[in-house]
Amino acid sequence: MGRGTQAVIDLAALRHNMELVRRQAPHSKVLGVVKADAYGHGLLPVATALADSSDALGVATFEEGLALKKTGVQRPILLMEGVFSLEQLKEASAQGLNLVVHQPWQLAMLLEADLPRPVGVWLKVDTGMHRLGIADNGCALFWQQLNNSPNVADLVLMSHLACADEPDHTLNQRQGELFRQLKSSVGAQQASLANSAATLDRVDFHHEWVRPGLMLYGASPFADRSAESLGLKPAMHLQSRIISRSTVLPGESVGYGATWTAAARTEVAVVAIGYGDGYPRHIGKSTQILIKGQRCPVVGRVSMDMITVDVSAMPEVGPNTPVTLWGPGLPVEEVAQWANTINYELLCQVTGRVQRVYQGSGAD
Repeated sequence: MGRGTQAVIDLAALRHNMELVRRQAPHSKVLGVVKADAYGHGLLPVATALADSSDALGVATFEEGLALKKTGVQRPILLMEGVFSLEQLKEASAQGLNLVVHQPWQLAMLLEADLPRPVGVWLKVDTGMHRLGIADNGCALFWQQLNNSPNVADLVLMSHLACADEPDHTLNQRQGELFRQLKSSVGAQQASLANSAATLDRVDFHHEWVRPGLMLYGASPFADRSAESLGLKPAMHLQSRIISRSTVLPGESVGYGATWTAAARTEVAVVAIGYGDGYPRHIGKSTQILIKGQRCPVVGRVSMDMITVDVSAMPEVGPNTPVTLWGPGLPVEEVAQWANTINYELLCQVTGRVQRVYQGSGAD
């Protein structure tokens, strides 16, 4: 039977969330972002599930792109950090991968290379995030050089928003206006600015391509709006089971560092999940899990393989009782708040020893 620690991935929820993207941005093409092992959900199964409903798929690394190609995914695949060597560039060309160009040396390498065939290019310009992207005052020259190059099959202008999850932040408007100006000045026929938050909240940022990531997995990009309120369905149900139950007497402590002491006679269950599985170690004292639809407080420190939970209110539970860490009835956003982090991190850090189980239409 094993530990029973698994992430159940609902492929139907993924497709539901993609349909919501389509309704939010009906006039845009959709680049479904499946980087970081599809935000911890499993690159190949998720890409396969979304292949028919997306116009392209986005990954961060060259290796992720090759993995999708070798699996036979037919949708265009964009390497969102581009390539980092001439060898990668030639292989990307041979495999039909599309590239983001965000640095002058990437541009020079592309223009000078002898490639098997032209590649699709997304030129990334920095409109205010100051992470990746060419300077806005170099955009026209870069665009012209790419547009004239026989190594370039087609061209998209893109940028990335720094504060889209904060709709009232003034930087959003500055970035949006600069991007529109650059798009107009270079005559770009295809452009992309909107991530999940802007797809949901800024129709004026949609342009020809939107790039949803987090929302595809049924999580909210906004701190003050739940996934449910946005119409999203969570795709990951992280679950485990109880492996032990015991009585802790008043004054006795539980776990490493003796950080929690029983004020009264307490029934404590041990659940087979810990930070070795990706459950956050630095959770707050108000953290809860879900057992048979009832929330139960986590007590003591999270250890590598186990957590301990107060089940005094549930005399019927014991070894083999299933437990929800996040998923239906317990949104990952709540757990992220308890851990003082973001839902992105929790989803991405679920480790490889947690079995992924796929459900929904198309699952094996």
